[in-house]
Amino acid sequence: MNYLIKNAKIVNEGKIFNGSVWIKDRVIEKISDGKTDQEELDNPGFQLIDAHGKYLLPGVIDDQVHFRDPGLTYKADIYTESKAAVAGGITSFMEMPNTIPNTLTQDLLEKKYQLAAKKSLANFSFYMGASNDNLNEIVKTDPKTVCGIKVFMGSSTGNMLVDDAETLQGIFRDAPTLVAVHCEDENTIIANTKLYKEKYGEDIPIKLHPEIRSAEACYKSSSLAVGLAQKFGTRLHVLHLSSAAEMGLFRNDIPLKDKKITAEVCVHHLWFSEDDYDEKGTFIKWNPAIKKATDREGLWQAMLDDKLDVIATDHAPHTLGEKQNSYFKAPSGGPLVQHSLTAMLESYHNKKISLEKIAEKMCHAPADCFSVDRRGYIREGYSADLVLVDLQSPWTVETSNVLYKCGWSPFEGQKFNSKVTHTFVNGNLVYSNGIFDETEKGHRLTFYR
Repeated sequence: MNYLIKNAKIVNEGKIFNGSVWIKDRVIEKISDGKTDQEELDNPGFQLIDAHGKYLLPGVIDDQVHFRDPGLTYKADIYTESKAAVAGGITSFMEMPNTIPNTLTQDLLEKKYQLAAKKSLANFSFYMGASNDNLNEIVKTDPKTVCGIKVFMGSSTGNMLVDDAETLQGIFRDAPTLVAVHCEDENTIIANTKLYKEKYGEDIPIKLHPEIRSAEACYKSSSLAVGLAQKFGTRLHVLHLSSAAEMGLFRNDIPLKDKKITAEVCVHHLWFSEDDYDEKGTFIKWNPAIKKATDREGLWQAMLDDKLDVIATDHAPHTLGEKQNSYFKAPSGGPLVQHSLTAMLESYHNKKISLEKIAEKMCHAPADCFSVDRRGYIREGYSADLVLVDLQSPWTVETSNVLYKCGWSPFEGQKFNSKVTHTFVNGNLVYSNGIFDETEKGHRLTFYR
């Protein structure tokens, strides 16, 4: 079906303007930046959507999610989480390799793509995983069809820690495409854990999570990754930065297109601080940890100043029972894709960020960082991945409206003033005011590298 979205306030490439967008054969055929004449509006070949009062953004590209498929589908799966993502305005995602089995061979990687082609309502790509002994598989990765190589330089959910110095150098030297890293120094975390265990035993308070997985641990690992990238000329992307101390490692004196080292911040590190542990407990236990309010403000400033290039989610669901465990037994991670855009729009209402900057960091920059082919912008000839939002439609996150398979959200009880009303994926109106059209699945992302 072809669509005409008229009377929208279009947010794109640093501007907001009134206009209309024609969608034909899955792509954006035409964009008008003024009043559309009646003859065009009456075109019988297009289904009309009157976006009066709403804002039209490019579909969000989330460069870091964990959809738990295959092997951990009791927590989440590609179908359920892509559905939640689409309801939240995310039209493309890049998923991590710490599934079961770990995605450490090209064969296992391709099997995930085959799975997503059958199940995903959003467009998709999957990272090739790194271990201490699979460099021979890493170098086979096709830069045009795979988003990147994922290296856990700190242990997290799963068992994919890469801590062998020679292996790390080999990956940074020989990786054929972008290397994305989780940075926390394992030895520092082990030492901090021992220290607090001696004091508290197994009953460590959750508020000490950022002391165990400390800013020092993050900086030590991030600086190592940046140093290796500078040494070997690696295209490096540092995921989920969480401390103000790390911001000095990144540049804002050159345009994004010229950066070989880029960085990401996640919604939860921009929203929560250590002050929230008393209320939220293990529901906001993430790796890297949510830290001090001063760290949060440092991240905000670095993002607004373009030291941090991308806003993502690190969507990582666990069951309610798992998260209700004690500190050591509760896994790290939480679900975010359904609420990431509305959370950032709430920050717009609170005058912390502009709509243009939200589109830049959640849509344009991920496309540019990963060289995503013809997505991330509202441009003629680009795939019609679009999201309409109503900035004056208050609602409250409740268990009854959470779409994640795990059935909970760290935002429960939060009132948002904005709502996603329509989401187009490849020109298909997948989501419209709570109703899903699941007749078409998302497409595999490709990259102009």
